[in-house]
Amino acid sequence: MDKLFTILGSAFMFLGVGAGAFGAHGLSNYLTKYDLMGTWETAVRYHIYHALALFIAAWAVDKWGGPLPTWAGYLFTTGIILFSGSLYLLVATRANWLGAITPLGGFAFLAGWALILLIAWKN
Repeated sequence: MDKLFTILGSAFMFLGVGAGAFGAHGLSNYLTKYDLMGTWETAVRYHIYHALALFIAAWAVDKWGGPLPTWAGYLFTTGIILFSGSLYLLVATRANWLGAITPLGGFAFLAGWALILLIAWKN
């Protein structure tokens, strides 16, 4: 699992940096016109934070093993997809209903961090 989360973390970091650059350069007129720059930046910021969190999950899998760090890694992955993914789609489509999905990703992030906290506390 440590290899999987390192691969996922690297892939999500690559995509996050690309999304940030695309928003700043390729979408800047669109985002400004529809006042969506803040939404895009929030999506990219949490995307990158939690891509880094996947490296923490990989480290925890390697250091302590067991199911909890694995679950944390899956929760961070799910959070990136639901939280940032829903915001990216909201910006692309302006379908505001997608904002209802975003908190599910936020919950996944919180649950992943709670597991990392629990793992560190127990070990």
